[in-house]
Amino acid sequence: MNLKSSAFKVSMVATTCLLTACSSINGEGIDYRSAQRGTSLAVPPDLTQLTPDSRYVVPGGAVSANALLASQIRQGEGDRVATDSVADVTLHRDGDLRWLSVARTPDVLWDPVRQFWLDNGFTLTMDQPALGIMETDWAENRAKLPQDFIRNTLGRVLDSLYSTGERDKFRTRMERRADGGTDIYITHRGMIEEVTDRQSGSTTWVPRDSDPELETEFLRRLLVQLGVSEEQSQAIVAGQQTSAAPAASVAQPTSRVVDLAGVPALELPDAFDRAWRRVGTALDRSGFTVEDRDRSQGVYFVRYISPEAEREQPGFFGRVLGRASSAPPPVRYRIVVQSQGDLSHVTVQNEAGQPAPASEAQTIIRLLHEDTL
Repeated sequence: MNLKSSAFKVSMVATTCLLTACSSINGEGIDYRSAQRGTSLAVPPDLTQLTPDSRYVVPGGAVSANALLASQIRQGEGDRVATDSVADVTLHRDGDLRWLSVARTPDVLWDPVRQFWLDNGFTLTMDQPALGIMETDWAENRAKLPQDFIRNTLGRVLDSLYSTGERDKFRTRMERRADGGTDIYITHRGMIEEVTDRQSGSTTWVPRDSDPELETEFLRRLLVQLGVSEEQSQAIVAGQQTSAAPAASVAQPTSRVVDLAGVPALELPDAFDRAWRRVGTALDRSGFTVEDRDRSQGVYFVRYISPEAEREQPGFFGRVLGRASSAPPPVRYRIVVQSQGDLSHVTVQNEAGQPAPASEAQTIIRLLHEDTL
């Protein structure tokens, strides 16, 4: 029996064990390892531009405080945002979106947050303090693997043969507040491996839903990194989940695509602060590269490659790390958020600040709409 045949049979045994014991995972449920330590992944063209069917929604209605820690309602946000504070750190919740407000400047927070991701098993592919953005590589949550007999017996000898068939990456965005503090957002993007040819065993990686629960868990862990006790962090998250349950029956505010004086636009039933958050989160979850932002003008400066562009793609890590390909360079746009009272409109401009071509604007507006429904 040759080596290739032996490896194939061992792989089949491992796969069978995975199928029969998929409900058993490690206790804490999170154990990430960088995908760069394993084999490269082949993905279809324009992975970063495919519309994720996100589960992100932004329900309205009052959200009360949890029983353990006092809650306060952030001024200017009405009754939609629940907040919980410990020391100088506050966890906010608005529907399925959570973020932290910290009474420290971004330059003070940058190194602790960077170390947080390294300690959780990731490497960073984007580390831009000037932009306030850091992004992890694609990593696998090994805690999802079953602790079956073979794995427990042979340990890491056969560990590389096991795979969850999923990869995750996370983006952290820091925004300086007017009072000198910092708002911290964590957004998730996911991929799943699908079989393209059963006879040859060929597979490809396609986008899967963003996971607000994973975002929440890493925000909770970041609370601990920033000085909140483990017990307090768990109580805050559990209390917000419990207090938000009655809001599920309340009609949800939605976005809609409209025509604004002949220009495609996204309409949000929100004042500026909330609309700015929702659009920023949608850009992060949809894979846009945010090069800069000007909150005072309501502008996100982004890079985007149309999925219709025909070109040859480099390998997976070549794409996500920006290596050369035959593709035309990404196009730069301005995503503009303008508000009047409790109504906001989002439009797309070209790099010069003029309305973008209608077909391009419609594509981007549809991508944002998918994540702000």
